Amino acid sequence: MDVGHLPASEFDSAGFEQTLMGSPEENPVPDMVQLLTIDGEVRHDPTYSSYVADLTADELRGFYRDMFLVRRFDEEATALQRQGELVMWVPMTGQEGVQIASGRALMPQDYVFPTYREHGVAYTRGLELSHLLRRFRGISHGGWDPREANFHLYTLVLAAQVPHAVGYAMGMARDRLVNPKLPEAATVAYFGDGASSEGDVHEGMVFAASYNAPVVFFCQNNHWAISVPTEVQSRVPLANRARGYGFPGIRVDGNDVLAVHAVTRWALEHARSGGGPVLIEAFTYRMSAHTTADDPTKYRLSADEEAWLDRDPLLRLEKHLRSRDLVDDAFFEDLREEGRNMAVRLRENVQAMEAPGFEDAFTDVYAEAHPLVREELNAHRAYEAGFADSDADPTAASREHTA
Repeated sequence: MDVGHLPASEFDSAGFEQTLMGSPEENPVPDMVQLLTIDGEVRHDPTYSSYVADLTADELRGFYRDMFLVRRFDEEATALQRQGELVMWVPMTGQEGVQIASGRALMPQDYVFPTYREHGVAYTRGLELSHLLRRFRGISHGGWDPREANFHLYTLVLAAQVPHAVGYAMGMARDRLVNPKLPEAATVAYFGDGASSEGDVHEGMVFAASYNAPVVFFCQNNHWAISVPTEVQSRVPLANRARGYGFPGIRVDGNDVLAVHAVTRWALEHARSGGGPVLIEAFTYRMSAHTTADDPTKYRLSADEEAWLDRDPLLRLEKHLRSRDLVDDAFFEDLREEGRNMAVRLRENVQAMEAPGFEDAFTDVYAEAHPLVREELNAHRAYEAGFADSDADPTAASREHTA
């Protein structure tokens, strides 16, 4: 075993990952790639260390800044929902390392198909964070133009984005056959451990393997599909599933930004260059509720949550940066001030959002005017006109009736 790989047992404790069914020979637990220990020390891996060797001090500080700001964004969005400004919110606290590290590994030509929790990935693609809240404010079906940053709209139906990612990847590969001058590109399909049980994931992987599509399947294993633990979702480690489709599967420490960044860079390079699909299982933990409509205390022990606090991706990277004298206290104070200012702007932007008019819904069905939609709109207008004018004398109708 290479020193950069860890047995999953390092992360095992009560409530984490129970023993899987079957013998070790039948269902071996894959080694977990880790480049940064819980104490912030760097480990060497012969396969993946080279993919982060070129990171500069500014880029490492940038990883921490990104994680800090998206966590502050997540906290503010949760507060906005609790105060009635958002209909619902999907927290991501604890998963910042997975999202920032993988998002920063993407090239501009790559295309992302997210679920509904990839706020950190969206941030790395340059999206205005307040735009993510339009949908959760209930004023938009989307919130942004996915073509501007190659970041698709959030998918609320579990795993529905996976076949889309595969089909898009197949299309990009065929485009390059027609025009070899196009840059090599890949798609990334993000999904959770709960969504991995959906048939869409199976179908997507079958197609990707059959057509050697340049797609990276990125599973954020945060241990809980709402209230169902991972060991109920699968009797084998999720990364092992890739073998059944004939492509590589990698398990990586999801709270290690260096390891996730390295593994994602390798996987994207593999996919773009014609090597075919890759499955990444990022082993992390959802520190907050599944959504703001969820109460994790009903199914999760507080001791399990506390045991993961030491594995916080921000804390781990902070230890590394401080040990190398790459940051000082002023860096963190400036960052806290930046976070406070960002939260103020976010709240102002959300409270300034105005709901569209009802008639606007008729304009979003087709790109061009359609006679059937126009007919429905006219019917709606006639229906609205049938109501009494609220500004009129309320006794007028009764006087007219008795006259």
